[in-house]
Amino acid sequence: MADPTHSSSTNAPVDPAEALLDERCVSTLRALAIDGVQRANSGHPGMPMGMADAAYVLWTRYLSFDPAAPDWADRDRFVLSAGHGSMLLYGLLHLCGFDLGMEDLRAFRQWGSRTPGHPEFGHTPGVEATTGPLGQGISMSVGMALAEQRLRAAFGAELCDHRTWVIAGDGCLMEGISSEAASLAGHFGLGRLNVLWDDNAITIDGSTQIAFTEDVAARFAAFGWHITHCDGHDRDDVARALDAAVAETERPTLICCKTKIGRRSPSLEGSNKTHGSPLGPAEVAATKEAMGLDPTLDFQVDEAVYARFRAGNAERSARREAWQQRLAASPQQGAFLARIQPDLAAAAERIAWPSQPAGAKLATRKASQKVIGAMAAELPGLIGGSADLEGSNGTRIGGEGHIARGDWLPRNVHYGVREHAMGALANGMALHGGHLPFVGTFLVFHDYMRPAVRLSALMRQQVVYVYTHDSIYLGEDGPTHQPVETLLALRGVPNLLTFRPADLGETAAAWRLALERRNGPSAICLTRQDLPEIARDPALRTAMDGTSKGGYILREAEGGRPDVVLIATGSEVEVAMNARELLAGQGVAARVVSMPCCELFDAQEREHRRKVLPAGVAKVSIEAGITRGWERYVGSDGLAIGIDDFGASAPAEVLAEKFGLTAEAVASRVLHFIGR
Repeated sequence: MADPTHSSSTNAPVDPAEALLDERCVSTLRALAIDGVQRANSGHPGMPMGMADAAYVLWTRYLSFDPAAPDWADRDRFVLSAGHGSMLLYGLLHLCGFDLGMEDLRAFRQWGSRTPGHPEFGHTPGVEATTGPLGQGISMSVGMALAEQRLRAAFGAELCDHRTWVIAGDGCLMEGISSEAASLAGHFGLGRLNVLWDDNAITIDGSTQIAFTEDVAARFAAFGWHITHCDGHDRDDVARALDAAVAETERPTLICCKTKIGRRSPSLEGSNKTHGSPLGPAEVAATKEAMGLDPTLDFQVDEAVYARFRAGNAERSARREAWQQRLAASPQQGAFLARIQPDLAAAAERIAWPSQPAGAKLATRKASQKVIGAMAAELPGLIGGSADLEGSNGTRIGGEGHIARGDWLPRNVHYGVREHAMGALANGMALHGGHLPFVGTFLVFHDYMRPAVRLSALMRQQVVYVYTHDSIYLGEDGPTHQPVETLLALRGVPNLLTFRPADLGETAAAWRLALERRNGPSAICLTRQDLPEIARDPALRTAMDGTSKGGYILREAEGGRPDVVLIATGSEVEVAMNARELLAGQGVAARVVSMPCCELFDAQEREHRRKVLPAGVAKVSIEAGITRGWERYVGSDGLAIGIDDFGASAPAEVLAEKFGLTAEAVASRVLHFIGR
């Protein structure tokens, strides 16, 4: 196998036998996709058939990987952004010798198989990212390429010398997220990022002429990309274009591969009918005959085909082993391994977590900034950024500059007003390794990157989402910026921890829990306004002890037997504490429970949950957001105090009064609720 930095000579004499074997390999790759979709009676055969030639050239002559070590740190990253064409990737992985057997291909899209309908990271060896939501894959690849550039700058090409390759379709390039990410890639000059565009001019509904007629190449050129074109079915022409991409080191490259969807299908080549439906038995047989394959056999692979795909495996392993030897001999070995395999639990013990005395006032967004500074001192892989709200979000790592073209070592990123791409880039950096990304915006703008957050959770990636200005107390900007419904939306995402801390103590605890959590993302929702540090119940040692359980008794009722339990989050914890004092004056004993993370509370043993929220006691929730969801904790006959409408434009203190979120208003409603 040639080195991935090679230049392929397309002028060499063509050996007819070699050309025939190449054609057999590509036909086999097409046939595996056809058979997988036909057997499942579900899937997308057209894209794998159209991109088989280009994918074959890329995987056998350019891509640097080792099937014996799919997670080798210096491998090239390959992302199938057009994830609906997953059988193309599964066929490549199988033929190249990854741990994906023929039985796995036969089980395509079936329960329990390792070949799901779209590629899923962590599920199938060799899959670098979960793709399928169009535009996400190419956007995550920008984060991967940025991560590679940063590690290369820090440790040199001896330890970090790989590229990021992508196959993307028309749909990927239509989605707005890809434009956001491509703009950033061009701005930064990510010259080791190469995207093969499957330019087949077909979407599900028909020709791209119905809705997609701009000059894509010109658009990407305007983003600052290098553009090259090829006939996607002429393998020599594909190699020429890939050589040009490899030679360009200052700009990312878009390789426009002109292809026909459903290639080699006698009746359906070029038709949108091949996009998302099996070809049908008759057309499968006709296509195999047209390709010179036995139409009576399915999942057919000649030994010569296996040999061709796997011919470079010994050299691939040798390249990895040479890298391992360089790493072992490098004086940077310890630092490099610490970056790509950080001991986060040990780092958490070393961090000087900030604290402040009870009563001291600080907005939790500013508390978070203090925590970020403390963490950065012990975590060289920590990298942060914001969607043009760095000062407001408090996401800047102090003492560091900002990443710029050719200046990769700073740990702050200016993402611009691009929340959607920002989330995807963070996922890409996390997937690549060597980085602990966090990103920030206003909580209301979570909706702009919700798909990326969902993929963080699905892929179990350690990304921290910093959301500030977390309620109506944003104030005068009005209801467009006041996220009354967003907390519920976040809490509805499986495998996402959503924190809404009440003070610096809980904020530091939330960050520590997010840091020590390796198998999923966290969202930390923070206030614009100052909040007091809460004096906790003497029975509780630290805020970390309570926050780690998700919900805990912050202040016990007088006498230890509550008449009512007040459950609050974030800025409403202070309201609950003050309401408790007012209720005490009316002879009502109230327990205050802080609930910084519902997901962690739900994961506790039943004994803890019953101790905090005892049966038979009236319960009231208080949160400056919609009340839906709180019935889980207060019961069907409990009281949920919140805002079941959009906010309004006014100073924060006026909004608190008008929406009934003052201590006086809460105490009054509680008294009425319990019949006093």
